[in-house]
Amino acid sequence: MSVKLLSRNDKKLKFEIEIDLTGSMLVVEEKILNALNEAGCFATAEKLKLFDTDGSPIVIGQMKLTSRCQNNETYQTPYGAVDVERHVYQTSAGGKVYCPLEVAARIINTATPRFAKILSNKYARLSAPEAHKDLIENHGRQISIRYLQDVSEAVAAIAELKEEVWEYHVPPLKEAIKSVAISLDGAFVLMQKEGYREAMVGSISLYDAMGERQYSLYLGAKPEYGKAEFKARLEREIEHIKTLYPKANYIGIADGAKTNWEFLKRHTDKQLIDFYHVTEYLSDAAEAAYSNKSEKPARKAWLEDKCHQLKHDKDGALTILAELKELKQKNKLKKEIRDNLNATITYIENNHAMMQYHLYVKKKLPIGSGVTEAACKTLIKQRFCKSGMRWKEHGMKVVLSLRQIIQSETRWDQFWEKINQYGVPVKP
Repeated sequence: MSVKLLSRNDKKLKFEIEIDLTGSMLVVEEKILNALNEAGCFATAEKLKLFDTDGSPIVIGQMKLTSRCQNNETYQTPYGAVDVERHVYQTSAGGKVYCPLEVAARIINTATPRFAKILSNKYARLSAPEAHKDLIENHGRQISIRYLQDVSEAVAAIAELKEEVWEYHVPPLKEAIKSVAISLDGAFVLMQKEGYREAMVGSISLYDAMGERQYSLYLGAKPEYGKAEFKARLEREIEHIKTLYPKANYIGIADGAKTNWEFLKRHTDKQLIDFYHVTEYLSDAAEAAYSNKSEKPARKAWLEDKCHQLKHDKDGALTILAELKELKQKNKLKKEIRDNLNATITYIENNHAMMQYHLYVKKKLPIGSGVTEAACKTLIKQRFCKSGMRWKEHGMKVVLSLRQIIQSETRWDQFWEKINQYGVPVKP
């Protein structure tokens, strides 16, 4: 196997690659991969050199910088490590070193942009040891876990720094948007010093006239007392969506937590208790109607009937409430069953005004916060609640900053397009 450079200029490289085809298919595939990686390293190094200066003085803002020297740096790429000689600059007074090549090539902690994208994506989805193992086994890239974390942290820092500046567009949608559902919820995560704390998840979902969801964006936040930072970020996203769809129906959907409604009432025209959250209460109360194990089919039928009644009847919630109160008077119930029944009665009593589901169903408007419930699992639980995990606030913030961009359709690619266009913020 060999890779031979045939010709080169500032715009093109031409290679000849020779590969030995003897051996099994798996063996030959490894040979192909190694040859392509060798060519990739050479081409990347040549491209990086094109971003360097000739060593002449340069002006950045009002500062004149001169080349201090031309020295070697090792850059990490998807194909392997490459060594490149490049100029580094300083002012006449010394101070911070500036490298034009790294700025122009969008280098992030010595990683090329595509490799930084790969590393941060994997770290957002997998634990550090899992991502490290995946890079070795599936990409043939041996790097340290610390380097993987450092690059990912640098990418997350860019996302946080530019959060209020970079505006992400909604991808082209097939149908016109009639309604927008805004929802927020929480999921508990085990922190290193404070035990279990609630991380926040918000979602904004766009629906067409038939009630079909066309797009959703997600927002996640580490545990935060008062949740002011999270709510401010969610508000910015809401205001952006409102500029795009000013005539849509804005519906706030959540469970019964008071703080959720204080926020949603400021930003939505209508508020609705999550339908599926109510059905969970009804499921707990079903045992009050049919408590014997032999009555499981009847209990299931009762629950289906109450859920249908809740969704389609004009006064469904109040009718069910009256029936639950009768069950409480008539039946002698075990403590656990009675407690569940009382909890359901209290919940419906406190929130029945926001359970007018029949009106929403007729108008094909959303009635559930399933999008946010799912996001609590995919955004938070799947990554932060694996066996044995305990998190520091900073570490969780890094991973969550990446995951929320990845899980909102097209945002990850938009984020990297902006890095490609505007560059990487230079640390002061």
